[in-house]
Amino acid sequence: MGDSGEGLVDAEARIQERMEEMARERAERQRKTVRDPARVHELESLRLARTELARQFDATTNEQRRAHIKQALEEIDRRAAAATAALSQ
Repeated sequence: MGDSGEGLVDAEARIQERMEEMARERAERQRKTVRDPARVHELESLRLARTELARQFDATTNEQRRAHIKQALEEIDRRAAAATAALSQ
């Protein structure tokens, strides 16, 4: 009986340690919250828009259209820089 009792105690101790480890991990994940989710969303939208415009720029041969796309890319870069600066403060 002594051996089986020790096994149960060991198993319970391992379970308790694992539960405590999971609680620490959960608390750590919750601490990593984003300061401003709206800014993060804005940055992601700008990144996607920039990717699409860069693809269009590469595929376009019309010089007027390329100039418009280039202006749009510059505006996206400006907005992304401003959003990044606001997020880091």
